[in-house]
Amino acid sequence: MTRPPQDFTAALDTVGIAIDEPTIRTLERYLDHLLETNRRTNLTAVRDPETAWLRHVLDSLSLVPCLPNGARLIDVGSGGGLPGLVLAIARPDVRVTLLEATGKKATFCRDAAQMLELGNVTVVHERAETAAHAPAHRAAYDVVAARAVTELRELLELTLPFARESGTLLAMKGRTASEEIAASTHALATLGGSEPRVVAALPGVRDDAVIVEVTKVAPTPDAYPRAPGRPAKRPL
Repeated sequence: MTRPPQDFTAALDTVGIAIDEPTIRTLERYLDHLLETNRRTNLTAVRDPETAWLRHVLDSLSLVPCLPNGARLIDVGSGGGLPGLVLAIARPDVRVTLLEATGKKATFCRDAAQMLELGNVTVVHERAETAAHAPAHRAAYDVVAARAVTELRELLELTLPFARESGTLLAMKGRTASEEIAASTHALATLGGSEPRVVAALPGVRDDAVIVEVTKVAPTPDAYPRAPGRPAKRPL
């Protein structure tokens, strides 16, 4: 098992996030499985275990203080389970849906959840543009999480339809966050989003890592999200 580096636990202590030893061991098993599978299937560009602890696990855990007790959360574009599987491990009270359009990544998430016996995880193999119109998912979640999926204007269209009114989008962003927010005024007004709030990520993650938090303040019109591919080609 790959133990977390000293910087990892120090960063958690700084902001008062408590992770017990059984949870650490489960995170170790997840990360080992991710890196081992990544040798055969491209799930992440990060291959060094210490870097993965900081850039993947710690980055994902930065969302923990933003999660209400017993929340229902959807991770849009989950990839190798980031941040969704990490959050499901750290917060077993949160019901996590992992939405992933790529088959091999959805299969990895499903296999990892089963291996780790995570009863609070559901995996959906579907595009966001399609899943967001399904009654089981539309306006059904307290929290929508997305990690470096795409530019914010497009991301808002792919995520806000999943949030219930007063629910929250947590978009994990980097150095372009301010510019993306400035360009998203029309998208926010159209889709029912509040003015974004920017929260610094945990120390030890990328220096430019931030969380862009948007509250759903009005229903998203039924026309959104548009057909697959359309939000990317013509962002609001």
